[in-house]
Amino acid sequence: MQRMNIITSFFHRAYHLYYDGFRSMTLGRTLWAVIIVKLIIIFVILKLFFFPNFIGQHAEEGEEAEFVAGEVLNR
Repeated sequence: MQRMNIITSFFHRAYHLYYDGFRSMTLGRTLWAVIIVKLIIIFVILKLFFFPNFIGQHAEEGEEAEFVAGEVLNR
């Protein structure tokens, strides 16, 4: 029972630490907005333009695993 109280207390204190820290941020909110915009650009925009669905374009429906295995073995 003592160990469970220590773990619960740790998570409770950690939650309040982050909650109070994020609540009192001023410049940090702007920085988080910049970070989120950059992540959206990296994961959405770049994926659309630079990482096409190569397997989906070259393999038949349901035969993707065989296509990948053939490409790996032939290269």
